[in-house]
Amino acid sequence: MSTMTMTAEEHADRRRRIWAIVGSSSGNLVEWYDFYPYAFTALYFAHAFFPAGNQITQLLQTAAVFAIGFLMRPIGGYIFGTIADRYGRKTSMVTSILMMCGGSLATRPRCRRAA
Repeated sequence: MSTMTMTAEEHADRRRRIWAIVGSSSGNLVEWYDFYPYAFTALYFAHAFFPAGNQITQLLQTAAVFAIGFLMRPIGGYIFGTIADRYGRKTSMVTSILMMCGGSLATRPRCRRAA
């Protein structure tokens, strides 16, 4: 069907579908963002987080951390899906955001006073 023969309702429906695709794709990009930098920089910081010694062991341990992240995604989906079913989506979202904020605050560097 060409654009010329589309009714106003069909045109609006098509526009909503395109925006839904753009919105969900953007959300997916944001959701997966934390895995991208980790995957690209794992080779460079493996030696900083894991004990010196065999480089292959360091890389395997770095890959294990990456795998744990993938394992936790469905587990978190199940837990927060259950919270959303029982208490509502807003409660589930606010709980997950507060947990992420708590984790970020727990890992923040401590400021030292100048002597």
